[in-house]
Amino acid sequence: MLSLLSIILLSYLIGSIPSSIWLGKLTKGIDIRNYGSGNPGATNTFRILGWKSGVVVSIMDMFKGFTAANWVSQIGYAVGDIPVVYGGWETDTMLRIIAGLAAVLGHMYTLFAGFQGGKGVITAAGMLYALDSISISISISIFLILTYTTRYVSIGSMLATASYPLINLFMRYGLGMPVDGSLLVFSSVTAIAILFRHKGNIKRLLNGTENRISSFKPAKGHINKEPSS
Repeated sequence: MLSLLSIILLSYLIGSIPSSIWLGKLTKGIDIRNYGSGNPGATNTFRILGWKSGVVVSIMDMFKGFTAANWVSQIGYAVGDIPVVYGGWETDTMLRIIAGLAAVLGHMYTLFAGFQGGKGVITAAGMLYALDSISISISISIFLILTYTTRYVSIGSMLATASYPLINLFMRYGLGMPVDGSLLVFSSVTAIAILFRHKGNIKRLLNGTENRISSFKPAKGHINKEPSS
């Protein structure tokens, strides 16, 4: 039990690292929460700081989820506090999911920024990459293609998120691949939760007020914070 609590706490702290806020202050001397949408995530980083900073933040955010799910989740095994099999069930997948979820929650409600963080898409992608590299690689490709072609990071994020459980369903029932049922349920719930966090983006897209990444270069001049929705 102590190891499980340690896994959750450490994963949450790793997820809480406010990548975009720290990078904005380090490279431009600004608090990204005062610009654009005000959201300290990759979408607003691409929009305000440019594609290079957006890629750096995306990698950092993804690595937070991957670190928690792939390495932090294994602490219990290292100290011998968590059995490999418990009650006839393998615990590894569940531990990875718990650790990854804690990192995603840390990213969404970061301890270091007043519990106001990003939407969790990329951190969740990192977690899922530790669980299933094939499906998440396809989803990441969808994100990159849609973001580049539409210049809307939000569209890329939402459709890539929605595609992940659908890809898993096709792999299991269409191709007969061994996709664990718990992963199907978990990925579906995660997708719904992340899409809910994008309700403001959906509203702006419908109203035609969502900002595009116009040139993949840093925004010039003073950009006021958008009205909250």
